[in-house]
Amino acid sequence: MCSPEEEALRRLEEVFSATLARINSLVLQPLLGTTPEPSDPQIRECLRLVQQLHQSSQRLWEVTEESLHSLRERLGHQDAVGLESLLLLRDADRVLQVHVEYIESYASCVAVQAFPKAAKKRREFWRGQRKALGQLLSGVSSEASVGTALTQALRQPLAHHVQQYVLLLLSLGDSVMEPHPARELVVHAATLFGNLQSFMRQALDQALATQALWHSLSSRLRDVLCTPARRLLQDSQDVAVTVTPLRAERVLLFNDALVLLQGHSVHTFDLKLVWVDPGQDGYTFHLLTPEDKLSFCSKNPRDLMVWQWKVTQAVCQALRGKKDFPVLGAGLEPSEPPACRCVAYTFRAEGRLCQATYEGEWCWGRPHGRGTLRWPDGRNHVGSFCQGLEHGFGIRLVPQASEDKFDCYKCHWREGSMCGYGISLVTLCRYGTDEVYKGYFWAGLRHGFGVLESTPQAPQPCRYTGHWEKGQRSGYGIEEDSDRGERYIGMWQADQRHGPGVMVTQAGVCYQGTFQADKIVGPGILLSEDDSLYEGTFTRDLTLVGKGKVTFPNGFTLEGTFGSGAGKGLHTQGVLDTAAFPPDPSSTRKRQLGVGAFPVESRWQGVYGPFRDFVSAGCPGDEQEALLGFHVQNSRELRKSQEYLCCERTQPEACAGRMEDVLDELLLHREPRALRECLGKALSSSLHPLGKLLRMLMLTFQATYAGIGANKHLQTLAQEEVKQHARELWAVYRGLLQVALRRKGQAPEEDEDLEARDLQVHGLMLPLMLPSFYSELFTLYLLLHESEDSLYSQGIANLSLFPDTKLLEFLDVQKHLWPLKDLTLTTNQRLSLVRDKCFLSATECLQKIITTVDPREKLEVLEKTYGEIEATVSRVLGQEYKLPMDDLLPLLIYVVSRARIQHLGAEIHLIRDMMDPIHTGGLYDFLLTALESCYEHIQKEDMRLHRFPGRWDSKELW
Repeated sequence: MCSPEEEALRRLEEVFSATLARINSLVLQPLLGTTPEPSDPQIRECLRLVQQLHQSSQRLWEVTEESLHSLRERLGHQDAVGLESLLLLRDADRVLQVHVEYIESYASCVAVQAFPKAAKKRREFWRGQRKALGQLLSGVSSEASVGTALTQALRQPLAHHVQQYVLLLLSLGDSVMEPHPARELVVHAATLFGNLQSFMRQALDQALATQALWHSLSSRLRDVLCTPARRLLQDSQDVAVTVTPLRAERVLLFNDALVLLQGHSVHTFDLKLVWVDPGQDGYTFHLLTPEDKLSFCSKNPRDLMVWQWKVTQAVCQALRGKKDFPVLGAGLEPSEPPACRCVAYTFRAEGRLCQATYEGEWCWGRPHGRGTLRWPDGRNHVGSFCQGLEHGFGIRLVPQASEDKFDCYKCHWREGSMCGYGISLVTLCRYGTDEVYKGYFWAGLRHGFGVLESTPQAPQPCRYTGHWEKGQRSGYGIEEDSDRGERYIGMWQADQRHGPGVMVTQAGVCYQGTFQADKIVGPGILLSEDDSLYEGTFTRDLTLVGKGKVTFPNGFTLEGTFGSGAGKGLHTQGVLDTAAFPPDPSSTRKRQLGVGAFPVESRWQGVYGPFRDFVSAGCPGDEQEALLGFHVQNSRELRKSQEYLCCERTQPEACAGRMEDVLDELLLHREPRALRECLGKALSSSLHPLGKLLRMLMLTFQATYAGIGANKHLQTLAQEEVKQHARELWAVYRGLLQVALRRKGQAPEEDEDLEARDLQVHGLMLPLMLPSFYSELFTLYLLLHESEDSLYSQGIANLSLFPDTKLLEFLDVQKHLWPLKDLTLTTNQRLSLVRDKCFLSATECLQKIITTVDPREKLEVLEKTYGEIEATVSRVLGQEYKLPMDDLLPLLIYVVSRARIQHLGAEIHLIRDMMDPIHTGGLYDFLLTALESCYEHIQKEDMRLHRFPGRWDSKELW
């Protein structure tokens, strides 16, 4: 059964709907249709506000009609339609929002006196409408101004309507008992519209106070400060307060800004960028802004508390973008504004940020978090900030004089300067080419390890891989000059070659000596491609000049004074000695450069150092990305980042999580077999510290020994470098393990002694990382042993002409060891055995030596080959037989000759140099020595130049 309150609500809605319709036709439409578009901008703004009010009034009328319709449905079908179907109850929040919009539009009109200004040109018309307005309103004096009449006409009906809403909803709530399903809806609606009454009173009070303020200010200040949405919340003329250091004469708190008036100066502070810092003495509190710190003081603590409370709540409202509902102080706890915000601001004070606009995250008055900084000169910075300074990953674009050209810096920043790993792309305007640097920075300068590379189109294309100090090349570094076809390996100082260095040319000529201020000074060593050796002085172009001595490959020496004239070639005056005993060809060929000049421990400290420091610091998450870098493939991607200010990179949170996973993985895999698998995965991952370090070391290795650097005289330099890299990788692993143990609260492992470390380095780490360097390293071994391998190949070619029995006979293999029982002869094979069938299993086993790069696995292949030879001999003899060296060597020579392994000398020497020292003097050492003896025997002249007896014909060979 319908209640009397519902019937009263229906009548109320009918009256209010009709009133709204009359207000629209009697007031709002005439205001909007009075004149054509006015020229006065203030009048245009007032008409715009009236238009907004008209639209709000329309929406209010529409929702009132909907509410009236739901009431009529309920009253007409009370048995079928429940109380909860009333729009005022089921959708109270939407109804409330429409009322709030109307109130806010109305308050904006009141604050700037939009009604009298809009009606100004038709005063007589509105005086004639006074009687009609009086029918809408009660208590309107016939002497009241047009503005007052219009203001009341638009406010009074709504105020009365909301008041009646509250009374009827409260009465309806009393009549609906607790179990009723609609009771909660009724109580909620009554609460909302009760709050709306308070909200309306406050909105109108603030609008009237703001209107009065504009009247009290000069026209200049009014033009600067007056906006329709701005409301006065507090005035220092009402509640006294003093602000320092600006010494403002008047302080105005608006809903969007704090304004200090000081003479003719107006200081405006956006409330979204104001932080309230409560004082300790009760007589002062502070406001932090992006460029100022203001202190509010008052002799009356109560007045100061009013200001502090109002500023705090105004900041909260400004950040939310709307007034609080219900009104602050009406039973709600006062809210505190968040310390972190996201706002745009343009700096005004002199300094590096003058006129720069920052848009992003703030904390306590400073850029803090992710943001974008733009300067008027075109500079842009996108990235992370900390306490007002660039800190963390960021991208900086610096415009060049030419149009649409930018230098791009992607780097990690610390306290406003580039620090950590980064990439820079600088365009050389004169040539229109790019120069890319990938490496570490410190204090904005290249510092530590880095690679600088110019594009091939540059007038002097070059690439430098090495160490930097304060923006200049200093320390150990590699420079490749593509124009001259030269590679310099050595020391630098102040951007010049300075100290010991090695020069390698495209033509195969090598130099080792001393540089000073980029010039060759003093004596040096020059090695030509034919292994001639010059010891003396020469020019930057490696032209012999001054005193020197040449040692030719055949042992002849030429000692004297050298020089060259224009177009006359080289001329000398000295002594040629042809009586000298010829040197050992192998020692002549194997002269090694750089050994001793650059201690292997100190060559790549700029690469090792950051990883050591990272581990020593406990693997902090905020430094991980600065160490490991981020994903940028090429200069095209850098160009793309200039356009879009973007970069593919892992978020720091993901980095921190990944590091936790890395450390946990190490703790779970400490047993030998599991550790090998774990380290293998780590080295293959570019996201793992070990994998990143390995890739940087590969970069340095290729820069030194690939291309022009593939020179046989650098083999020892490369070999000792690979071993040092293995030691450093193992040290980083051990450091990571200790960090993992500490984080889990476990006792760290004891430090390894030298012997235990070498055991792990050679037995575990070196085999895992050697494949990454094998291509360049093995090339150096090939070049170094090229002559020996050539003699060996000739010997193999000759021995391959022997049939099996003749070869076994030639090698003096005892006949009772020949595996004749293993061969089945056909009728056509009675005169000779099938070639290449003896010791076939051993031959096929030995051929596997080239299928792996691990020295230990190569030695295991050799051991299996020996086992296959012994097994074949034991089968022939019908008993287990241990081969003595005299029997093993000819049989092994036979297997080696049939295996036809190319570059066996390079293989043997690489195994010897890189094998685990633990095998020295053991079985593997013995077998490798036997293989070396075979290799040397095959090179001998009688093997290479042997001629078969003339009685052998071609049929017998097969």
